[in-house]
Amino acid sequence: MTGWSRQLARLIIRRRGWIESIFAAGCVFSLLAMFFVSVNYDMTKYVPDDAPSSIGLEHMRQEFGYPGTARVMLKDVTLYEAKQYKDQLEQVDGVDQVLWCDSTVNLYAGEDFIDLEDIQDYYKDGCAVMDITFLEESDSPRTEAAIDAMQEITGEKGCYVGMAVQNKSLIETTAREMSRILVVAVIMILAVLCISTTAWTEPVLFMLVMGVAVLLNRGTNVFLGTISFITNNVAIILQLATSMDYSIFLLDAFIRWRETGLSDEEAIEEAVEEAINSIFASSLTTIVGFLALVTMRFNIGFDMGLVLAKGIVFSLLSVVFFMPAMILKFAKWNDRTKHRPFLPDFTGLGKRVCRIRWIVLAAALLITPPAYAAQGMNHFLYGNEAVGAAEGTQVYQDDQEITQRFGRSNLLLLLYPNNDLASERQLTEELEDLPYVKSVTSLANTLPQGIPEEFLPESMISQLHTRDTARMLLYIRTKGESEQAFQCTDEIRDILEGYYPEGAYVVGETPSTQDIKTTITADNARVNLLSLLGVFLVVMFSFRSLLIPLVVMVPIEIAIFVNMAIPYIQGVDMVYMGYIVVSSIQLGATVDYSILLTNHYMACRRTMDKREACAAAIAKSCPSIFTSGTIITLAGYIVHFISTTAAIGDLGHLIGRGGLLSVILVLTLLPALLMLFDGIVVEKEWKRPHLHRGALDGHRRRRAALKKKLAEKIGEIEPMGKRTRQETAGGGLDEK
Repeated sequence: MTGWSRQLARLIIRRRGWIESIFAAGCVFSLLAMFFVSVNYDMTKYVPDDAPSSIGLEHMRQEFGYPGTARVMLKDVTLYEAKQYKDQLEQVDGVDQVLWCDSTVNLYAGEDFIDLEDIQDYYKDGCAVMDITFLEESDSPRTEAAIDAMQEITGEKGCYVGMAVQNKSLIETTAREMSRILVVAVIMILAVLCISTTAWTEPVLFMLVMGVAVLLNRGTNVFLGTISFITNNVAIILQLATSMDYSIFLLDAFIRWRETGLSDEEAIEEAVEEAINSIFASSLTTIVGFLALVTMRFNIGFDMGLVLAKGIVFSLLSVVFFMPAMILKFAKWNDRTKHRPFLPDFTGLGKRVCRIRWIVLAAALLITPPAYAAQGMNHFLYGNEAVGAAEGTQVYQDDQEITQRFGRSNLLLLLYPNNDLASERQLTEELEDLPYVKSVTSLANTLPQGIPEEFLPESMISQLHTRDTARMLLYIRTKGESEQAFQCTDEIRDILEGYYPEGAYVVGETPSTQDIKTTITADNARVNLLSLLGVFLVVMFSFRSLLIPLVVMVPIEIAIFVNMAIPYIQGVDMVYMGYIVVSSIQLGATVDYSILLTNHYMACRRTMDKREACAAAIAKSCPSIFTSGTIITLAGYIVHFISTTAAIGDLGHLIGRGGLLSVILVLTLLPALLMLFDGIVVEKEWKRPHLHRGALDGHRRRRAALKKKLAEKIGEIEPMGKRTRQETAGGGLDEK
């Protein structure tokens, strides 16, 4: 055969030494480059540039910088001791100011002369709570060092919360947990591969090839500059889970060709040509699903979609170009370490599924409508607070302890034109009268009336006024993300715009979360539509049919609905980022199971009736589907059970459960649909037999190889053959 795949296969085998060198150089480069990839832990940085909070933040960065914030509670201290701690905290490098009640109360007068009711927002029951702003952003090294210094000063007496603390906790937690996740995941994947393969060294071969692909993907992230912490922590696991079957396809093809009597090099050449189309088709559906995320206006989707799609491309390149050389090197080791198959025969399962197909169809019809409705009724979380202060973290425990004593404290920063100190004073007084406002700091209420600004230290003035812009620090008694916080922020924004109709902004965690919610919710419909359309087109061109893709995709879509409906039934909150991402990941990564089963069914229908073809297709598909499905399910649940970061743990849970549901529905519902729409599927197959030309050509070449092997055997008894033919030369046997 002279097709492009045959020519590519020959080129790969002939130039495998050069190819190995190229991949080795790529690995060395990636190993060095991966240490220069920056990781971002602040989700607000992915809000579109034209969102109000982004415009306000950029304006504030130019005028004042963007301070990180934190809140500290000191336990078992007197008022005087708390004051001593506060003075020490203010001296820490990187700390801008510490807001406490000592600015309004003379603490040196003694507790007997202080009305504790007036300062209960700052001190009660032997505990003092202080709000801290830093000189630099929450994720800057200087801020992290400042938090370390503050924690050293307060020791066990201190409880810390806030954006800066959350970011620092995320960095430390994810770095610690990621190594555990990788170790456990590799062990579990190796265990699955040992069960599903027939040689002890085959799993090592698979992990070596996938390890190269993972390393290349991580190293080339340096060209993106910065990636999100979510992407950084789940990309490796997802790449392993969604592309491991490519290497399994190639090795299975090599083993089949080798069994026909071909040499190792001939067998790998045939295997590359046979498997390359399947690998391309399989990878393309996954890439399309991931690339749909790139269209999100909430830019973390671009970040995650591009890295994941790039990972699949590197897996594809590693399997097609690098793995053939590794298969030849491992061939003798695989022969020496062969063991009996551990997977059972699945023929009985196939027959049982065929018998209950009407029950499965009825169950799917009953489940799908409520699952679709429920998956859209979940309660979602959007911002940094849901990510960095999740249950199980030290930040969460400290937050609960502070909230029980003092309630919430949420910082909003108001920016407005610096053109009228009287208006600023009126604005300050109106905001101070709001029942949910805890404190307001502006130059107007810091500077006594009638006293010029020059009487205040420059350090204080520069934090509240520049030549053109004024800033106000306002603390409200809400969480960073809640409906109450959103309502309060909207009211404050309306009041601010009443005084300053133009050039006024409200920034902080809550406004940014509002914009994240608005942006990412609008992204959802577009991402789902594009992922569905992209996968549909790939499947349509593979089968050259408009109807078969619908049959193929239905089980996966129902699995997605059920997966997303379960949190609503359980009554748990979901991080919306996981919801929107997993829909695309689950569709792109598991639709291959449907394609594989449908291909087997169509092939079996040439010689069998639909019941027999259904049972045979399930039996043939189960080993591959169980292997791939088990890997993606285990990978997801490993991330879920080990990670204490909500966004990462929830994402792992959705991926693991989604993979399991996809396997179940593909092996139960899809066979029922194939039998129900058999006329459509089989008619298409009869009309377009060239759809499986690659499989048919492979079958013909295997037959040719067997004939060649048989001819060689006959050649060994050639003298006898000649004598027999000569003796019968005049008879009718030869003529027959």
